[in-house]
Amino acid sequence: MAGEIKDNYYYSEEHEWVRDLGDGTVKIGITDFAQHRLGDIVFVEFPEIGREVEAEDGVATIESVKTVSDLFTPVSGTVLEINGQLEDEPELVNSDPYDKGWMVRIRLRDQPDDAFAKLLNAEAYAKHIDE
Repeated sequence: MAGEIKDNYYYSEEHEWVRDLGDGTVKIGITDFAQHRLGDIVFVEFPEIGREVEAEDGVATIESVKTVSDLFTPVSGTVLEINGQLEDEPELVNSDPYDKGWMVRIRLRDQPDDAFAKLLNAEAYAKHIDE
């Protein structure tokens, strides 16, 4: 089951999504496909605000009833904000992975076209998870 895939988002092969907010920042979370595979999310551990991150760094830990996994940032930059609502309601990652279940907001180090060059669009991500 592919789950929901949104247009106008970018995706990593590791099942993270990136939404360009148009101001040099992005929000990052896990895809609907990923949250289905993880099962019920019970805890999210966040990075420190202000932390510099490189693309593919682990920036958060996601605990579910089945397993513990890392959230890898698909882009390089500075952590500006975490979704504090998930501290009390981690289940939002399951119920609304693309909106209320976002995890971190990052200020991009690179220009958006460069930052997103290695990521997949919705169509390419759909093919990736069908393989």
